[in-house]
Amino acid sequence: MSPPKSSNGPRKQPPPIVIRDKRRIDPVTLELRAADSGIPEHTESGGGHETPGGAPAGGSTTGQSQLAERTADLQRLKAEYDNYRKRVQRDRLAIREIAVANVLGGLLPVLDAIDQAREHGDIEPGLRAVADVLETQLATLGLQEVGAPGEPFDPTRHEAISYQRSDKVDQPTCTTVLRPGYRVGQHLLRPAQVTVSEPPDQEEPG
Repeated sequence: MSPPKSSNGPRKQPPPIVIRDKRRIDPVTLELRAADSGIPEHTESGGGHETPGGAPAGGSTTGQSQLAERTADLQRLKAEYDNYRKRVQRDRLAIREIAVANVLGGLLPVLDAIDQAREHGDIEPGLRAVADVLETQLATLGLQEVGAPGEPFDPTRHEAISYQRSDKVDQPTCTTVLRPGYRVGQHLLRPAQVTVSEPPDQEEPG
């Protein structure tokens, strides 16, 4: 004989038992929970403890610290690069100035010959045009003439060939320029040769 069938049908599985942590203080973060949070006592996470909001504890402070550190590194690198660029530019200009000074120094005898020809009236119209173009181009490269009558005597720019006493000056003064001097920027190619007039109560220059 077959066993009697149950009149109530298949037996239902009992519902799962859920245990909720009702403590008001979170035992991990020690923070006050909401009254109806129902958060389990232990929560597994892949990267350590989490705050109720889901963000890692202390992550905001760590991120701000790293951002400040990276910003300081970038600012330091930028300052070093700016200083390097300025130093390279300064060195480049100095090298260029020295190179130009060396080239122009070799042309000074040509300028002396042109000045002597002008003083004696031996310069022809064709040579005068060439001399004018040459002087213009040299001035474009930064060549400047040093020494003019009436300038105060400066031993760093003038070479005194002779001197004389005069009551018309109150300090050592360049009276006559025997040979002009030249410079390029801060480089003195040669000093100007001059005669110097001094007040009666002054000693000889240099």
